[in-house]
Amino acid sequence: MLDCVIRGGLVVDGTGAPGRVADVGVHDGRIVSLGRSHEPASQEIDADGLAVAPGFIDVHTHYDAQVLWDPHLTPTSLHGITTAIGGNCGFTIAPMVPDEADYVMRMLARVEGMPTVSLEAGLDFGWSSFGSWLDRLEGNGLGINAGFLVGHSTIRRLAMGSAAVGETASEQQLESMKALLAQSLAEGGLGFSSTKATAHNDHHGDPVPSRAATDAELVALAGVCRDYPGTTLEIIPSIDPIWSPETYELMTAMVLSADRPLNWNLFNVRPGEDAYLENRLGSADHARQRGATVVGLMLPDVMQMRLNFATGVLFDTLPDWAEIMHLDPAAKAEALARPEVRQRLLSGAAQASHRTWVRWAETTVVDVSSPAPHLQALVGRNVGELAAERGQHPFDVMCDIALEDDLMTGFGPPVVGDDDESWKRRAEMLGDPRVLAGGSDAGAHLDMMMTWGCTSALVGDTVRDRGLLSLEQAVNLVTDRPARHYGLRGRGRLAEGWCADIAVFDPDRLTKAPVTTAWDMPGGGWRLTGGAEGIEHVLVNGVETQRSGQLIESRPGQVIRSGRDTDTVTAAGP
Repeated sequence: MLDCVIRGGLVVDGTGAPGRVADVGVHDGRIVSLGRSHEPASQEIDADGLAVAPGFIDVHTHYDAQVLWDPHLTPTSLHGITTAIGGNCGFTIAPMVPDEADYVMRMLARVEGMPTVSLEAGLDFGWSSFGSWLDRLEGNGLGINAGFLVGHSTIRRLAMGSAAVGETASEQQLESMKALLAQSLAEGGLGFSSTKATAHNDHHGDPVPSRAATDAELVALAGVCRDYPGTTLEIIPSIDPIWSPETYELMTAMVLSADRPLNWNLFNVRPGEDAYLENRLGSADHARQRGATVVGLMLPDVMQMRLNFATGVLFDTLPDWAEIMHLDPAAKAEALARPEVRQRLLSGAAQASHRTWVRWAETTVVDVSSPAPHLQALVGRNVGELAAERGQHPFDVMCDIALEDDLMTGFGPPVVGDDDESWKRRAEMLGDPRVLAGGSDAGAHLDMMMTWGCTSALVGDTVRDRGLLSLEQAVNLVTDRPARHYGLRGRGRLAEGWCADIAVFDPDRLTKAPVTTAWDMPGGGWRLTGGAEGIEHVLVNGVETQRSGQLIESRPGQVIRSGRDTDTVTAAGP
């Protein structure tokens, strides 16, 4: 007798092959039949008129902390995602020693936009090794499958203490890092992650530890992965508009040292910036000439953001802005009230006018924290229009509103890449072997980013409303492609003997639900969140976890450990 049978749906198996109407039989967490099934089952799901696909896979999340109080990893799981990869960009909470827990927690809060009060309330740091942390997750139970990379900044801080910030590692310190990484990989870490992005600063305003690493350190640490099966590499090598040959060479050298593929984060389609796209893809071409696989993550949706002066994240990357954005709230408010400071910030922003978040007149007031009617009336208004009404510069309007609102006002920069030509180019590039769909950053930037629903947008809106991809192509991009890059064993396809991670959805309705604010974080913290419309059933390892968009209190998810649950993908790629 089957545990579950999904009857009469359009089976889109993840490989890109044409869909076909069939039944999917599940027993003991595995798919045991594909085709017409007359075998009885404990549970029957009527999928007539629905698509039946492998559960979607999100390869770039930051759920390392949230997973401890939210084992369902929302809102990711609400979008049909059954496997998520965390520990990206060099930021993890394991391994750990008591003396460094506070630094790592506050660094994470700053760089990944998580409320400090929530991390303080939600993290007890009751683990030491990477393996003991994964054991903790297994003991708690997970709503979806989750695996985690080992973060460079964390192991550098553990090996070097405060010297990790800004100093070059000695040979002995490098050996300590390699030993920490090796132990973590042996215990199930999925690989090595790092960042050199100038946007990544800790809670003191200093560059995060990994930014002080030499290229030789990065290559040496990547090389540790060579000895551990089923591992991989991830990095943000630079956020410069155009990458140098040295950036290309660094990633290629890391891949060859590790004999593992590398993915970098993140790029998107921007109108009129073909040189930028060609430059980014050139990193893959450079690597391929040396027998190495380097792929870039491309967000399969437009980038919607909410910025604010309270945290100052991204604003602090503008020339001459970091000093002001890193002040405490009272001092920052006092500074933003002064005309000479505003002029200094405007002058700095003018040096980086290619960045959409300095297009002040095109910015929208997304939300205000104050209940004051005159401030609430500004929500949804365009800053340029407000400036014309007030006879002010748009930046002055933003500062004045923020000062009245304790700096908490959410500002939405203009969305770029939402025109027809950009969508056409985006669809073309997602099919390029040098590109991997991903980059949601789910679990991070909780007051700023709204990209967690990018898979729903791709498989739903892009297929249905734009007609730029077939349903089979879109499903392949978020199932089999990422699974094969990471070597996820038995996942990413609907095939007999494979894990029964399954999403059942209505292609005619699949889309992102509206964004809302949820005050559901430990310590009273809040976050932006939002589910999907059109997802009817989700199974994780053969157990239903979601029905009609609502979570079911079951935790069949598995901690994905390297070697045990992943196959080795070498430098040549899958």
